[in-house]
Amino acid sequence: MPSQLIYGNDGIYRSPRPPLSLPQDPKFSMIPYLFRNLSSISHLPALVDAETGQTSTFSVLRTQVLNFSKALLDLSVSKNDVVLIISPNSLLFPVAFFAVVAIGAIATTANPLYTAAEISKQVKDSDPKLIITIPPLYDKIKHLNLPCIMLTNSTTPSNSNWYNSSDFINKTSLNVLLSDSDFPPVHQDDPAAILYSSGTTGASKGVVLSHKNFIATSMMVTSDQDQAYGEAKNVFLCFLPMFHISGLVAVLFAQLQRGNKVVVMPRYEMEKMLRTIEKYKVSHFFAAPPVIVALAKNQEVVKKYDVSSLREIGSGAAPLGKDVLEECAKVFPQTALYQGYGLTETCGAVSLENAAASSQHSGSTGMLDPGVEARIMDLERMQPLPPLQKGEIWVRGPNVMLGYFKNEKATKETIDDEGWLHTGDLGYFDNEGRIHVVDRLKELIKYKGFQVAPAELEELLLTHPEIKDAAVIGLSDVDAGEVPIAFVVRSSYSSLTEVETKDFIAKQVAPYKRLRKVIFSEEIPKSAAGKILRRELRHRFLSKL
Repeated sequence: MPSQLIYGNDGIYRSPRPPLSLPQDPKFSMIPYLFRNLSSISHLPALVDAETGQTSTFSVLRTQVLNFSKALLDLSVSKNDVVLIISPNSLLFPVAFFAVVAIGAIATTANPLYTAAEISKQVKDSDPKLIITIPPLYDKIKHLNLPCIMLTNSTTPSNSNWYNSSDFINKTSLNVLLSDSDFPPVHQDDPAAILYSSGTTGASKGVVLSHKNFIATSMMVTSDQDQAYGEAKNVFLCFLPMFHISGLVAVLFAQLQRGNKVVVMPRYEMEKMLRTIEKYKVSHFFAAPPVIVALAKNQEVVKKYDVSSLREIGSGAAPLGKDVLEECAKVFPQTALYQGYGLTETCGAVSLENAAASSQHSGSTGMLDPGVEARIMDLERMQPLPPLQKGEIWVRGPNVMLGYFKNEKATKETIDDEGWLHTGDLGYFDNEGRIHVVDRLKELIKYKGFQVAPAELEELLLTHPEIKDAAVIGLSDVDAGEVPIAFVVRSSYSSLTEVETKDFIAKQVAPYKRLRKVIFSEEIPKSAAGKILRRELRHRFLSKL
């Protein structure tokens, strides 16, 4: 059994990692924390554009943030006003985000691939005072009749409703004139961002995250770095979207506050990513499971590039099977591969495997991050469960959101009176204190009273050498209640049949878990975070009936 440190008599699992030491001054909010060590790192590169090589040092980044903040104040953006940022990854995205939170305003981010209708829905809910975007996206937001700041380093045609960031962002003389007294007082408990959950299992909700949430999470996800590398600086690649919790917090804010260099790509493309790793000697990157699967299945492509600088690759957003991790490890023999677990509601952090430990590729998402507590709850008896028993994962800690924006009912349904956030995820702890995330509770397939986890079948399907990607959903059935069916993307050379795919799974699982139907598809629809959009798959299937 695990020690009392990990699992107590009170049914609470605790982190074996060293405890967090959060800043005690309530006024020590995100931006003071971000630049707290500026005197020793001001000359070091903070952000690098992967395509152009353009570089911003920490000193330049701070100057740009202050200048942008001053422009926001001049445009009458006040504390607690909401500002929408809708843009792909760039060197200016973090400048805009940090400038918004520096003055106590609240940043809400949106996927630049959203349609005008989807953007309008988020605008209606969050009620922003101003939009920060790029010129190519203007047609999607012009109907909203809100003032805009265009993220651009060059002159663009004038427009009565927008301002160019280039007009103020590089005016270094402003830096001399600005001081903390120019900005509204900002506290750790103040809201910093409203990030919308992916909505894969229901309506998307605005998650309100505080300055303390960001600071705590940044400390959590870099705690192992501090042990493994001391004061040494690392080079992180960021192709995860900055509008998403993983790119924004785990990569951008967390790594910059530690003094690491962040190399920015606008989006993921395998060979561009590999070229960037080679060119900038990237040491770390985080990715969603589809990227890990693609790397594992394209070993010949990886071998064309020098990726010897890579020390660690982290995966999150959805469960990743042990077999896939081991296959990918063969492609990167000098690199530690590990998984983490988090939600937008926990500012992206709950647990993380220790890349320096010997127990990699366990199929778990590692041990709890420092400062995080957890319970595994039996929902029928409402009792906490010991190791090796599955239940709903509940978590508590300084990274847990303030609540859902303008949705008190949903907040009370998710965070109880003791501060436990009910994740909606099914999982368990093993005897070593590692957490295993099985699936979303709402996505479990109920076959004649048995529970079938789609993620388990997806993991098995991805071990087939002729399957590039796969997703499993449950569909209503008169006799069984629900039956599992699979959507499969075959390799280009494959002639794999439905019968062969069913047999491949049937040999490895109990009868109630067998696939009842296989549908071959060109691609699996996924969110920006890499989560399978099961509702869309279900709609595709039903529309063909």
